[in-house]
Amino acid sequence: METGISQPDTTLAMTVAYNGAPFCGFARQPGQATVQGELEHALELLFRRPVLTTCAGRTDAGVHARGQVVSFDIAADELAGRTFRTLLRSLNALTHDAIMVRALDERPFGFSARFDAVERTYKYLIATDGTPSLFLPGFSWHIPQPLDDGAMAEAAAHLVGEHDFKSFCMAASAEGKPTCRYVSEVSFERQAIMGEPMLVATVRGNAFLHSMVRTMVGTLVLVGRGKRPPEWVDDVLAACDRAAAGENAPAQGLTLWSVRYG
Repeated sequence: METGISQPDTTLAMTVAYNGAPFCGFARQPGQATVQGELEHALELLFRRPVLTTCAGRTDAGVHARGQVVSFDIAADELAGRTFRTLLRSLNALTHDAIMVRALDERPFGFSARFDAVERTYKYLIATDGTPSLFLPGFSWHIPQPLDDGAMAEAAAHLVGEHDFKSFCMAASAEGKPTCRYVSEVSFERQAIMGEPMLVATVRGNAFLHSMVRTMVGTLVLVGRGKRPPEWVDDVLAACDRAAAGENAPAQGLTLWSVRYG
C-alpha cells in the first residue's frame, strides 16, 4: 500500500546534553519521562511520523550527559527545505528544558551511535569541602571526610585493562550476558569548579555495563576513606560478584562526557 513516505536513506546524529534529574534514565519507558522519549516525540512532531533513535550509552535515572550521541534514519526528501540550523532550533524548542541538542550532522547511512562508538568517557564529581556544594549539588557527591586520592589512584590502576567486570554491574543485568570490558583510564584530579573543591574522576573505556562507573567510583571511595587497601580491588574483580564491591555512587555525580568514533 502506498504510504507517501520514502524509505530512509540518510542517517543523522545529534550531540545531546541533558540534566538527568527530571528523567527516569535515557531509554524510553511507557508512562515515564525519559530523554529518548522526549527526543523521539520532538522528531515525530518535526517529521510527522515515528522516528526511532539509537544512543551511544543508556544513562541511568539521574545521570547527566554533556556529549551523548544519538543517531536516527530519515529519507533525504524529508530534509527538503530544512537546514541543520533550523532543525537544531526546532528540536530545542520542542524538547524538555533539561535537554539541549548541541549539534546535528549527517553520518554515513547505517551509522549507529551505539555500535560504531569506539570509546566513551565519563566524569564523576566528588565535592570535598566540609560543607555541601552550593553551585553543583545536583551534579556532585558530597563527601566531607578526607579522601586519599593517591590510594584511590593506586586502586584504580587495578581496573585498567581488559577484565571481567561482573562485580561492578547490576547483578540482574549481567545474567547470561558477557561482562568483559576494556577500560583505558581511571584517573583522579583535584579541581576547583565554580570556586568549589572537587575530586574529578575520569573513566574511559570501549563500553560499560549497567551502573559500572558508579560502582567503580563507590568502590574506590572506600579505598580513599581508608576502609580498604588498594589491592583489595583485585579481590573484587576476581569475585565476579556484585556483593563484593562497594556501594553505587549516587547518580547525580556522573556525567557521560564524550563519545569517540573511529
